[in-house]
Amino acid sequence: MAKCQRSNADSIVLDHRHNAKNTTAGNFRLSALFRRIIFDALSCGGTSRHRHHHRNESVCSASTVSSASFAAGSHKEKQQVREEKQEKLSDILNIQVHEIEAESKKEEILTELKQVVKELREEDSTKRRIAAARVRSLAKDDSEARGTLAMLGAISPLVGMLDSQDLHSQIDSLYALLNLGIGNDANKAAIVKIGAVHKMLKIVESSCVVDSSVSEAIVANFLGLSALDLNKPIIGSSGAIPFLVRTLQNLDNSSKGSSQVKQDAFRALYNLSINQANISFVLETDLVLFLINSIEDMEVSERVLSILSNLVSSPEGRKAISAVRDAITILVDVLNWTDSPKCQEKASYILMIMAHKAYADRQAMIEAGIVSSLLELTLVGTALAQKRASRILECFRVYKGKQVSGSCDGGNLGLTVSAPICSSSSSFVKSDGGGKEYIVDEANIMSDEKKAVKQLVQQSLQNNMMKIVKRANLKQDFVPSERFSSLTSSSTSKSLPF
Repeated sequence: MAKCQRSNADSIVLDHRHNAKNTTAGNFRLSALFRRIIFDALSCGGTSRHRHHHRNESVCSASTVSSASFAAGSHKEKQQVREEKQEKLSDILNIQVHEIEAESKKEEILTELKQVVKELREEDSTKRRIAAARVRSLAKDDSEARGTLAMLGAISPLVGMLDSQDLHSQIDSLYALLNLGIGNDANKAAIVKIGAVHKMLKIVESSCVVDSSVSEAIVANFLGLSALDLNKPIIGSSGAIPFLVRTLQNLDNSSKGSSQVKQDAFRALYNLSINQANISFVLETDLVLFLINSIEDMEVSERVLSILSNLVSSPEGRKAISAVRDAITILVDVLNWTDSPKCQEKASYILMIMAHKAYADRQAMIEAGIVSSLLELTLVGTALAQKRASRILECFRVYKGKQVSGSCDGGNLGLTVSAPICSSSSSFVKSDGGGKEYIVDEANIMSDEKKAVKQLVQQSLQNNMMKIVKRANLKQDFVPSERFSSLTSSSTSKSLPF
């Protein structure tokens, strides 16, 4: 623009020199040129019609193109905003449509549930049975339907159907009640409160031979209902525990027994044994003996040990377990089940409680070789099993220390301890009553307690050696060498961890 202005100014000066005489004409041309310059600057940015003509045309065209592209971009943005608004409006309309459909569906389901409950109250037994089957299906996977059916009053007529003599009606009503109680504590409490437990037991007691399907349904109901703490004492005192024990015994004697029923019965007994008031009902049956004999069944061993863990918390339960022959030996053997850490934990808990409470049980554990098992458990067991094994060993150490202290207090007061004489063996000075003293070797008057400890050490070391032999895949008839025998014979009680 500056060059254009200088060029025009030069032409103006020249024109002024050649036409100085005609002042009026010069002034007219000057004003005309200035108007032209201003017009070009406003329209094309100060163009010149001389040597910069082509370049200024390209600049004008570029400015025009940029203006057109800006207008097109603005139009595209407006169109995009308009489309987004349309999409939002469409989403809102779709949500409203879905909500309307959901409300309509809920109304249909509510109408259906009301109709089902109405049919449960019909006098026609066939309609009631069909309605019970429908409740069983609706409540199986729908938590909202369980609550709604209970609010509509479906529980009471279903419990009333348990008095029916029709087998199919009993089964349908039992499973309908079972499904209504799934994950719903209010329904479980309502079912027991109405009296369903007594009616279920009445079905079992009224006939000599109970259909297996009915028995399975009742066991499943007891499992579900006993999960609620409020129901535990009611079910336990109703006579359900003897029924569950008989069911387990019958399944054990029958080769056609269902594994699921057995698991449900064990789990129901576990739930009931949590309540201390039910332990007395459990001990009135043969359950403890059955449990001890079932420990080696790996399918149910963990369930069995869980029930025993509940029973051992009471003095009566501990006494019942101790009274079973070989019970301590079997429990000690479980400590060696390295492939079942949960069983090791539960067995160590039972033995820990029994070792802490009764001297006779501690003696039985030592005789069963528990020390070597505990030592191994403290090394390779789970954290919980290691902790419990350490507590059992500590219990042995404390009570053995008390026993040794008591025997020393009640022993011969004439024995006085002296400083050791130059000898490798322990000795002390004993008075003969006449003022004379003589040295007595400790090995000659070793107490029975020390002999028992020494024998225990030897037995523990030999057991550990045999386990090492088995793990090393050596021959089973491997006999320790004389060197090993001499080591075990010369060991003292200091080698024990307690």
